[in-house]
Amino acid sequence: MRVHETYHRVPTGLSGRDEERLATGAVARLRARGYHVDCDADFDTDARPAIYPTLGSSVAHLAERIREATTTDEVAEALTGLTAAHDGILAMVADILTATADFYDGLDEPADPHIARRLRYLTDEYLRTIRTDLADSRNALADRHAPHPGRRTCTGEVPAAERERSAGCACPPPPRTLPALAPPVAAGLRR
Repeated sequence: MRVHETYHRVPTGLSGRDEERLATGAVARLRARGYHVDCDADFDTDARPAIYPTLGSSVAHLAERIREATTTDEVAEALTGLTAAHDGILAMVADILTATADFYDGLDEPADPHIARRLRYLTDEYLRTIRTDLADSRNALADRHAPHPGRRTCTGEVPAAERERSAGCACPPPPRTLPALAPPVAAGLRR
């Protein structure tokens, strides 16, 4: 072990064959994720197990699609997965909150009924408002069919005067947005 390096140990009590199988599997999983792994020849493998995205990374992908969108249609399409009434992400979050409230209803601690009511309230009031507002925004964007004035698709073309044509993109950088200023703080009364 060296300082500032990450390492993992095999659980104690494994046979030599199980240790080798575990280490070979770890090498395969790391390489499937794109990591460069130096290892002994005993653990080297060409196997690449399937990688399934986490739920969080799937949702984060929607945010990335919106950040890269150049038209209102692209954003509307990304928001559809979030706001769909029956199988959208927010509908599934509502289902999770309701299932959790139902679970709390069956417990016997004094605070459990309150927690169940609170979860249903969050679902019925806040989450419904968020879904409705986002669905309205999605529908308005879908009806626009317009490009975003500050974004455009990169054509990958480089000006002919450029010495190395692969050096960069001719597209202007996206406009910088300044962070919103904090509201002024009200001064106290002076005497």
